[in-house]
Amino acid sequence: MNRFIEGTDRNQATLFPDRLEDWIEEDNPVQVIDAFVDALDLNGLGFERAISAATGRPGYHPAVLLKLYVYGYLNRVQSSRRLEREAGRNVEVMWLTRRLVPDHKTIADFRKDNGVAIGKVCSQFVELCRRIGLLSVASVAIDGSKFKAVNNRDRNFTKAKMARRMKQIEESVARYLHQLDSADRQEPTAAISARVDRLHEKIDKLHEEMARLKVLEGEMLNSADEQISLTDPDARSMATSGRGSGVVGYNVQAAVEIDHHLIVAHDVVQTGSDRAQLEPMGQKAKEVLGAEELDVVADRGYFSADQIKACADAGIVPTLPKPQTSSNRKKNMFVKSDFRYVPDEDAYICPAGETLDWHYVSEEAGLVVSRYWTTACGSCPLKSRCTTGKERRISRREHEPLVEAMQQRLDEHPDAMRLRRETVEHPFGTIKMWMGATHFLMRRLHNVKTEMALSVLAYNLTRVMNIIGIKPLMAAIRA
Repeated sequence: MNRFIEGTDRNQATLFPDRLEDWIEEDNPVQVIDAFVDALDLNGLGFERAISAATGRPGYHPAVLLKLYVYGYLNRVQSSRRLEREAGRNVEVMWLTRRLVPDHKTIADFRKDNGVAIGKVCSQFVELCRRIGLLSVASVAIDGSKFKAVNNRDRNFTKAKMARRMKQIEESVARYLHQLDSADRQEPTAAISARVDRLHEKIDKLHEEMARLKVLEGEMLNSADEQISLTDPDARSMATSGRGSGVVGYNVQAAVEIDHHLIVAHDVVQTGSDRAQLEPMGQKAKEVLGAEELDVVADRGYFSADQIKACADAGIVPTLPKPQTSSNRKKNMFVKSDFRYVPDEDAYICPAGETLDWHYVSEEAGLVVSRYWTTACGSCPLKSRCTTGKERRISRREHEPLVEAMQQRLDEHPDAMRLRRETVEHPFGTIKMWMGATHFLMRRLHNVKTEMALSVLAYNLTRVMNIIGIKPLMAAIRA
C-alpha cells in the first residue's frame, strides 16, 4: 500500500472561489504594492495618461502598469513578455491588476515612457521610510558596482581594443597572402584553385572589416571619452576588481543607511572610476535624510582631495582610507606618512628626528602647495632609506588638514571599513542576484536609470517588510 500525499484527479471538476480576494491573505506582499501605488499622486509625479482623455480608445491606468512592474521586480520577473504571461496565469497578479492582461508592448512602453516618474516613485518610498523613523541615523555607506549593459564586449571599442583588432586583421591578411604565394608555387589542380578562391574571399572580407573599423575609429576618436558602443551607445567599457577583467556596462552608485541598510540615494553613471562621486552621492543622501551634517564612509576608490574639500564645504564628514600611491614602501624606504607634521611650527619631523622647515609655496592644478626640507640630509645615517637625491623634500597641499583629520577618524574607528562592507555590499549583491546572470534589459542611460529605480524600490520594499512587517507598513502607507 502506497502512503504518499496524493494530488487531485485532473479530470475532477472543481470550482475556484468566486472572489479573487479569497486567494490573497492580508499579509501578502501584494497588499503593500496595491496600497502604496494607490496612495501615490500619479498625475503629480508626471505619469503619462494619469488623467483619461475625453476621446479615443480608453487606455490602461498607469497605476495598473506600475503595480505590475513593482510586483515583477519584487519577484525577479523584469521582462515585459514574462509580466504579460504572469498577468494571465498568476493569481496574485490577477488580484493586483483586477484581471487585466496588458500586452507586452504596452507594458514595455510604460517603463520606457515614464522613467522620470518611476524614479520619483522610488524617492517617495524613501520619504515614507524617513517619516516612519527608519532613516533617523545621519550616517551612510557609499559604494559603486559595475552592472552589465545589453552591449556585448565585442561591440564596444576603445583605442586599445581597436588597435588590437586592426593588428589581428593585418596579421590574418599577411598569413593568407603567404598561403597564396605557396599555392602559386604548386602545380595547378582543382583543389589548389578552390583553395585560392577561398583565400581571396577571406582577404576581401578582412578588407571590408578593416574599412568598417576605420569608419568606427573616426567616430570613436570624435567621442568625448574616445570610446564607442554599437548596441547601447551609452554603455562604457569599465575595469572590474578581477585582474584583466572588465565589463561593458554602467557604474551604479548607492548610499546605504547604516542602521537599517536601506538605499537612501542611488545613481547610474558612465564613468568607471568612483573618484568624482563622493560629494554628489553624499549630497543626495543628505537631502533625503534632511540632515544638517552627514557621516559618510567609503572605500579608497573614492579618495580625492578635491572631493574631500567639497564634502567639508557641504556639511559631509567622510571617512575613507588614503591609497598608497608611492612605491617607496615596497623598496623599504620611508613614505610621507613616516614624517610627522607639527602645526605650531609649520614643519615636518623626519624619522631621524630632523626638522624639515617651510621654504616656499607654489600652485599646482589650482591648489596651493607648500614645500619643506632640511639641509641635514647629507650626513644622515638613514639617507639611503629616505631619498636618492641631495635632500628629501615634502609637499603639503592646502587640503592636507582635511585628509589628516579623516585619517584620524579612521584610526579612531578601525572597524569603519568592515561596517562599510557589511552595509553597502549586501544591497548590490541582492539586486544582482535578483537580476540573475544577465544584464540590464533596456538601452540608453535614461532607461537604465529607470530599471535601477525599480530594482532599488523592490529592494527597499522587501527590506522594510522584513523590518517592521507587512501590516504595520500598510498602516503607515494609509496614515
